[in-house]
Amino acid sequence: MDKCPLCRGTEFVFSHYEEKNGIKYEYEKPCSCREKNAWARRFKNALIPEEFKNAKLDNYEQKTKMQQAMYALTMEYLKSFPKNRKQLDEDGAPNFGFIATIGEQRLRQLPADQRTEIKYKHNNFGIGKTHLQIAVAKQLIKNGFSVLVVSDVSFMDEMMNAKRMSDEGEMYNSMLNTALSVDVLVWDDIGKAKPTEAKEGLYYNIINERYKKRKPIIFNSNEDKSTLADRIGYAANSRLLEKREDEQYYVVDTEGVDYRLKG
Repeated sequence: MDKCPLCRGTEFVFSHYEEKNGIKYEYEKPCSCREKNAWARRFKNALIPEEFKNAKLDNYEQKTKMQQAMYALTMEYLKSFPKNRKQLDEDGAPNFGFIATIGEQRLRQLPADQRTEIKYKHNNFGIGKTHLQIAVAKQLIKNGFSVLVVSDVSFMDEMMNAKRMSDEGEMYNSMLNTALSVDVLVWDDIGKAKPTEAKEGLYYNIINERYKKRKPIIFNSNEDKSTLADRIGYAANSRLLEKREDEQYYVVDTEGVDYRLKG
């Protein structure tokens, strides 16, 4: 990042002088580059995957009714989201998720002669779930919120590896604290990692702690509401998908044409 010519990278510029007890004091004010730099830091810390660097709300293709419905729900969620971090801390926000109509695990259990037909009819891959949610993440970063994007398999592997490190849990606790404390956690393809008892405990820990603090998780999954419970545990699944009576529900079953295969 190039240094600002006004503040030379300090992010503060001269404001005014004040004299107190015969001593002249120089006061500074935030430079015009400060907010831009803060946004750049939040964007960098979000760990947005390279393949989604160009994902935006205005370049999401709405070629089907499902995609139009997904986009409409996304915009509704953004509109209802707290305006600032203070409001988020006080009121919290609901989770926002795209989940499969027929989960991958369920498809694998079908007889081979049925699997292809059901997979084609209820496909959940390549319909733009991650694109939309990364675009939401970018907008929330611009609005001043801290965001962390994790991909399920790599995130769970990194956490399990950190847990085995001989550093008295320093790396593991640091990663866990970030996932728990960030304003918005974007969890891509949750439930994809191979289930183990240790991973189930980690899912529950993260989801439950964020649930108690009303810190939102924006997620998508290629499992359905039943098979996801098998992957992440029933207690974690219940908290992730909970429908509260006093607020709009932003978890929707999705399916459609796989545009990766269509090129």
